[in-house]
Amino acid sequence: HPHHDHCDPDTFENMMSEKTTVVAPENCGEKIEHDFTSIQPGETSSFDGIEIEATHAYNFKRKRESGEPFHPKGEGVGYLITIGEKTIYHAGDTENIPEMKEIEGVGIAFLPIDGTYTMDIDEAIEAAKKIDPYMVIPFHERDADPEKFKSELESKSDIKVKVLDQGESLQL
Repeated sequence: HPHHDHCDPDTFENMMSEKTTVVAPENCGEKIEHDFTSIQPGETSSFDGIEIEATHAYNFKRKRESGEPFHPKGEGVGYLITIGEKTIYHAGDTENIPEMKEIEGVGIAFLPIDGTYTMDIDEAIEAAKKIDPYMVIPFHERDADPEKFKSELESKSDIKVKVLDQGESLQL
């Protein structure tokens, strides 16, 4: 979606090369000054052995003072990224939405936990149990405690949680 923390022109500029492929929702087009592949929920794009499917990502509970959701349905996306037999799910800015029950075969899921603009820790635990990945990596923590999320989810399921530090990488 076109919010500055997800669709930042300077970030795109810094990561672009002749080999870079950008896949994003159409509403990010004004901020991306390069060619990109537009994708909406339910659509799939494939290149170089990578398949990217856009999923729904939205709010239905968390709203602005005007009553408008922070992330209206149809504006943002999550991604299912499949390389070979491995699938990663990046939920995007979303709550625990009904469409998540259709997501299956995920090895690693990135789920937001902040509770301000996205699902909170309890909702993320329920989403994780619904998706049932091998591992969850929490993001958009803001004031939420990722270690609390880790201990609660691991005590309620067989799902592993990896809390990444800023700049830390993980070999998949």
